Amino acid sequence: MGTFIIEGGHQLKGEITPQGAKNEALQVISAVLLTGEEIEISNIPDIIDVNKLIDILRNLGVKIRKKRKGTYVFQADDLNLDYLQSDEFISKGGGLRGSIMIMGPLLARFGKAFMTKPGGDKIGRRRLDTHFEGFIKLGARLNIDRDKNFFSVTAEQLKGAYMLLDEASVTGTANIILAAVLAEGTTTIYNAACEPYIQQLTKMLNRMGAKISGIGSNLLTIEGVEKLHGTTHTVLPDMIEIGSWIGMAALTQSEITIKNVSWKNLGQIPRVFKKLGIRLEHRNDDIYIPAQDHYTIQTFMDGSILTVADAPWPGFTPDLLSIVLVTAVQAEGVVLIHQKMFESRLFFVDKLIDMGAQIILNDPHRATVIGLNHKTPLKATTMTSPDIRAGVSLLLAALSTDGKSIIHNIEQIDRGYEAIDTKLNNLGARIERVI
Repeated sequence: MGTFIIEGGHQLKGEITPQGAKNEALQVISAVLLTGEEIEISNIPDIIDVNKLIDILRNLGVKIRKKRKGTYVFQADDLNLDYLQSDEFISKGGGLRGSIMIMGPLLARFGKAFMTKPGGDKIGRRRLDTHFEGFIKLGARLNIDRDKNFFSVTAEQLKGAYMLLDEASVTGTANIILAAVLAEGTTTIYNAACEPYIQQLTKMLNRMGAKISGIGSNLLTIEGVEKLHGTTHTVLPDMIEIGSWIGMAALTQSEITIKNVSWKNLGQIPRVFKKLGIRLEHRNDDIYIPAQDHYTIQTFMDGSILTVADAPWPGFTPDLLSIVLVTAVQAEGVVLIHQKMFESRLFFVDKLIDMGAQIILNDPHRATVIGLNHKTPLKATTMTSPDIRAGVSLLLAALSTDGKSIIHNIEQIDRGYEAIDTKLNNLGARIERVI
C-alpha cells in the first residue's frame, strides 16, 4: 500500500495542464467494442482505473497499439468472449466499477454480455438497476447468479423502445446508448444524463455511423443502424481535476494557471468556486487564479447561508463536493455542503476535524463548514485515503498545513489522478511517494 509524505506550508506557483477526463475515457474506450474497425483515441489519462479497463479489453482480444503518450489505437475484430466467464475476468472486473461499461456494446454487437458485480469507491450504494432495466427494455434477458454476484444478459436482436429512466445515471445512460445504437428501430431515452462525457460519447458514435439526436439534452433519440465503423476521438480535459486545482490554489494561497480547460464544458464549476470567494479569470481557454490572502464565502441574496449541492448536469457535479468542502475550510464565512447522491461520501470529514477544521457533520448527506479564514493553519496528521475524491481532498488539506502529513492507501488517488505528486511538485509542492 503506497504512501504520500507531504510537507505543507509551501506556496505554489506555475502552470498545470489537466489530464484527460477519467469518466469519459471509460465510456469511449468501451465503445471500441461496437466495431471491428480501428478507433484511435487521444488524451487518455494514465491512471489505474483506465489502465485496468484497457487491460481487460486486451485480454478479451482487442488489438491495442500505443502510438504515443495518451494516444491508443483499438481494433476489436477478433474477440474471445469466453474470457468474460473466466476466473481472471471475474477478479479483474470486480475491481473496477467502469467495467460495467463493456456490457452495452457487447450485448449490441454479439447478443450477450457477462459481468461480475463491479467494485469502485466505497462512497455508498451505487446500484446498477438503471443499466439492466434499459437492457431489458431493449429486449434482453437478464440472469443473476446471486451466489457469485454474476450477471449475464442475452438477446437475439435488440429492438428499439421508449424508456423513462428512474434516475439520470451517467454510466447507465451511456451503457443504454451503447446498446441501442445497433438495435432494430428507434430508441427514445427520457431523463437521460447529458453531462459533457455523454455528449462526447454520442458525438463519437455519430462519427462511427450512429444516428443519435438530442445531444446535450435529457431526451435522446437513437435510430438503430446495422453496422458502425472506425473513427478518431479526443477526450476532454478532466473537469474534476480542474476543480481540484482551483481549490488547491485557494487553500495554499497560490498563483496558478490551469491550461486548456475547455471552459465551455465546465458548466457550474467556475461559478461555484467564485461563490466561495475565489477570484479566477478566463484567459483564452485557461483559468488563471491569483494568489489570495483570504477569500470570503458569499451568502444568498436574503442573507441566508450559502448551500452548495450536487445535481444532475447542468447542475454541480457530485465528484467536486469533497473539494469544495475542503476549500471552504480556510475561507471566511459559512457554507452548507449537501451531498445528495452518496450517503458515505462525507465521512472523511472526521480527518479534517482532527486537523482542526471547524465542520459539523449534520447527517450522512450534509456538512456545515465554518471557515478559518487562514487565521489558524490545519494541523499535520496521518490519514488513509478512503476514495479518489476524499483522498485528493485530504492531500490538498495536507498541502495547507505547517507540518508533515502522511496519507496511506494512495492507490485510491492514483485511480483518478495521473502522476499527481509529480505535477504538484513541479509547482513547488513537496510530496514524497513511498511504495
